[in-house]
Amino acid sequence: MSNVITIQDVFHQFLPKYSETHLFSSEQHMAALCISKCKTAEMGANISECESCHKKYIHYNSCKNRHCPMCQGMEVDEWIDKQQENVLDVPYFHTVFTIPEELYPLVYSNQKLLYDALYHAAHLTMTELSSDPKHLGARIGYICVLHTWGSRMNYHPHLHTIVLGGGLDSTNHWKDKGKKFFFPVKVMSAVFKKHYLKELKLLRESGKLQYSGTSQKFQNHYTFKELLDTLYVG
Repeated sequence: MSNVITIQDVFHQFLPKYSETHLFSSEQHMAALCISKCKTAEMGANISECESCHKKYIHYNSCKNRHCPMCQGMEVDEWIDKQQENVLDVPYFHTVFTIPEELYPLVYSNQKLLYDALYHAAHLTMTELSSDPKHLGARIGYICVLHTWGSRMNYHPHLHTIVLGGGLDSTNHWKDKGKKFFFPVKVMSAVFKKHYLKELKLLRESGKLQYSGTSQKFQNHYTFKELLDTLYVG
């Protein structure tokens, strides 16, 4: 028997007590419930029997929740295989777009809006820089994957992108990036910050942002402006 402690073990031991003093969203409650029951008798089972010795084996069903680390391995492998169909025989770069911690309360209260803004800002950043002849001067392709937590299971929304190491120029001919890095990090950071904060300001001005929990303070005009000023300087 493995001595490795799993998320399911943690939930079994601490979740009942924790839920007495903390409120969950419906999505969080469902994810915790599924992970707690995954591959246990509560999920039902399939029984297989050896044709030679007639020994029976019980295989408990998985929960199939997208957040479950116990049963999503096959789905991950299938997704990777599907992406392989689109991979070209050229170099690729791995880039990561992150959001500053100061924005976490707002992002958590507006996940759909601000995750979409993350995708859009990353797209604008890569297309703006790749179309610039100083950096590449071509149309690129990429795959994006959103992660909402870090390696320590803490809230840490960030976007992984796998980017072609080149693109098609104005005559539709391949133009190779030809360097060990995609674009200069400081340049990408500055352009991404510009686009993401612009998206945030537009959502604020249109009245689409929600303020709950620790993000309620940003409902105040001056507090929100102070937040933006801090991020623009940083």
